[in-house]
Amino acid sequence: MKRRLLLAIPLLLFIALAALLYRGLSLDPSSRDSALLARDFPAFSLSSLEDPEARLDASLLKGQVTLVNVWGEWCPTCKQEMPQLLDLAARDVRLIGVDYKDSREKGRAFLEEFGNPFEVNLFDPEGELGFDLGVYGAPETFLVDADGVIRYHHTGYITPEDVTETIMPEVRKWQ
Repeated sequence: MKRRLLLAIPLLLFIALAALLYRGLSLDPSSRDSALLARDFPAFSLSSLEDPEARLDASLLKGQVTLVNVWGEWCPTCKQEMPQLLDLAARDVRLIGVDYKDSREKGRAFLEEFGNPFEVNLFDPEGELGFDLGVYGAPETFLVDADGVIRYHHTGYITPEDVTETIMPEVRKWQ
């Protein structure tokens, strides 16, 4: 009887561990909320992609509702979402880009090829701002209110449906 119990313990532990791993693997990482919601956008001092001499900081995000989109030339889904970002810009949504872990030349070439919906692009080659935002990949988009507070976070590719069903309602809500 004792021997059967001793043999059953590892089996039960294995089943419990397998169930835990199965549960973890079935979670959607893109549905996670940002820890920065309802907090000030992180402080930064970065150059713009267009002008290496221009220093920009978080004051750039004060005064009007802004979508901050983290993108990179190396990111295939960033290319796919560019039509939606161009659509948002055409709807008079203010967009600021963060060229994340990229080279200046590749970032500029990307915008030349796919279009540039951004009022300005912050150049974040080391990923420092991305780290402060908790970005784990591109694209990621943050809605920042006129006071510089993060109000919404979208992880991953913005679909055309996301524009009409989620992004535009959130922009209107915070304007």
